[in-house]
Amino acid sequence: MLTRLKNARVYDPVQKLNGELMDLWIRDDRIVDPKQINDRDSAITYDLDGAITMAGGVDIHSHIAGGNVNTARLLLPDQHRNHLQRQENLPFYNARWSSFETGYRYTEMGYSMVVEPAMLPVNAPQVHREMADIPIIDTAALAILGSDDLLVSMLRSGASQDQINDYVSWTINTTQALGLKVINAGGSQAFKAGVEQFGLDDKVPDYGISSRRLLTSLQTAVHQLGIPHPVHVHCNNLGVPGNVQTAIDTMEAAQGLPMHLAHVQFYGYGAEGNRGFSSAAAQLMEAFNRHPNITMDVGQVLFGQTVTMSGDIIAQFSRRGDASPHKWVMWHAENEGSGGIVPYQYKKASFVNGLQWAIGLEIFLLSGDPWRLFFTTDHPNGAPFTRYPDLLHLLMDYDFRMACLAELDPEIMELTLLKDLKQEFSLYDIAIMTRAAPAKLLGLNDRGHLQPGALADIAVYHEQDDKEAMFRKAQWVFKNGQLIIERGEFVKRQFGQTMTVKPHFDRQIESTVKNYFDRFYSMKLSNYGVHDDLLFDQPERFSAINL
Repeated sequence: MLTRLKNARVYDPVQKLNGELMDLWIRDDRIVDPKQINDRDSAITYDLDGAITMAGGVDIHSHIAGGNVNTARLLLPDQHRNHLQRQENLPFYNARWSSFETGYRYTEMGYSMVVEPAMLPVNAPQVHREMADIPIIDTAALAILGSDDLLVSMLRSGASQDQINDYVSWTINTTQALGLKVINAGGSQAFKAGVEQFGLDDKVPDYGISSRRLLTSLQTAVHQLGIPHPVHVHCNNLGVPGNVQTAIDTMEAAQGLPMHLAHVQFYGYGAEGNRGFSSAAAQLMEAFNRHPNITMDVGQVLFGQTVTMSGDIIAQFSRRGDASPHKWVMWHAENEGSGGIVPYQYKKASFVNGLQWAIGLEIFLLSGDPWRLFFTTDHPNGAPFTRYPDLLHLLMDYDFRMACLAELDPEIMELTLLKDLKQEFSLYDIAIMTRAAPAKLLGLNDRGHLQPGALADIAVYHEQDDKEAMFRKAQWVFKNGQLIIERGEFVKRQFGQTMTVKPHFDRQIESTVKNYFDRFYSMKLSNYGVHDDLLFDQPERFSAINL
C-alpha cells in the first residue's frame, strides 16, 4: 500500500529539517524515497496543508506496567474511576490509567513508543503481559539489578567482571528487556538491615560491598556487552536536601563511560536558605555539561494529584507520612528487590513543591545539549504523562512560565534563576528531545526520524499559539504506516511490538543461577522469566534490535 502525505511541514533533526514543506511517501510500514515512486503507482493522498509533522514520540522513562503500577491502581481506585467518568473539559490530573487506556492517551499526543524503566526480573511475566495489553504503541522494559542477593553475593565471593557480564546478559535475555536499570544500588538489601539512608560509598550490611562498586560493575557490564542504552541509574539519596552532590559523585563514578541518570529533578536540591532547601540546578547542570558521557531525563514536577512509586524503598518509606490520601504500600520481593507506593498531591501553595517545579524547569533551560537531556515527568512520580502538553507549554512560552511562577511562594522567584532564563524551546528542540534523541539513546535506528527506511510512525499537529492545546491532540497519527487517528479521531486500533536486545552470554552462568534458585527461591527456574509462548495471542510481539 502506498500513502502520500502532501504538504507536510517537517521537523526532523536527524535530517536537519526545520519546518521544510515537503511530501512524505509511505509504502507499507516504511517511509520511502520519492525517487522510488513510479508514476503509475496509485497512492492514498492526505493533504496536510502545512501542518507540523514529526516522527512519533519516544518516551524513555514512564512507569506503565508491573507490580508497582498495579498496586497503585488497587490503592487508588477512585483515580481510575474518575478517569472513566471524566468530561472532556476537565484537566487530565488523574494519577493512573489502565494499561488499555495508556495506549490511547499516548497515541493521541503523537507518541509511538514508551519504555517501562523498572521491571523487576521476578515480575517480568506480568510486565510483559500488561504491556501486551497496551494498544497501538510499541513498548520496552528495563530489567532491574543492583540489590538482588545473587549479584551482591557474586561480588562478595570475588566474581570476575566476565561472570558479572554473563549474569547481566542472562537476565536481560531471560526477561526480554531492552536494557538495565539500577535503583539505589544495594539499597534494598541495606533496608532489610534497618538502614534508612544509603549513600554511594556506603556498604551493604553483611556483604561488605559498596553501592558504588555495585553500580560500576553493572555499568561496565552494559558497556562491554554492547547494549545500546547505557545503564539507567536511579541515584542514591533521592529527594534529600543537598543531594546534588550525590548526582555529581555518580557522574564522576562513571569514569567516562556512558551512563544515564533518571529523573534528575529529584537530585537538583541544595540545603541552603532559612528552610534548608534550595535549588542546586545550576550546580547540577554545570557538572552535566562537563561530562559528555552522561545523559539525563528530568522528571518534571507539575501541580496536582498523582502517586509516587519506586523500587527505592528507603526513599518511599521515608515519605510515607506525606501520603495524600493517607494510605501507602511497602513491599519486598523474594531475593530481588523492594519498593513502595505513596499517593501524593503537589500543591502550588507548598514552598517545597513550588521549588521542585522551578528546579525541573531550570534544568531544562540550563542544558546546552537537548540531545543529552530528555523530556519526562517520571510518570507518575512528578506528574501523569498526560500532562506532557502542559510541560511543553511551559518550555515554549516564557510569559506563561512567569505567570505560573507568579502564583507561587514569592521566595521561589528569588531563590531560582527562572525569571532570567528567557529561552523558549522551538519545535525543532522539541523534536530532538521527544523523538530523535531518545530513539538514538535506545539504539532504535529506524525511529525518531522521517528518513527513507524509517518506520512510518508519524504525528501531525495543527499549529496553534496555545502549545498545550496543540500537543494535547494530534490531528493525524500513523503507526507502522497505518492511519490510526484522522482529523483528531481514532479510526483504527492495532497492537504494537515489544523491543528487546539479545546480548551474548556464556551458558555456564545458567548452572550458577539454577543452583541459587534451588537453594533460595520458592519458584523453580523453569517458571522464571519470559518465554516466547507467554504471549500466545500475539506470537510476533517481541522484536530484538541488532547489536
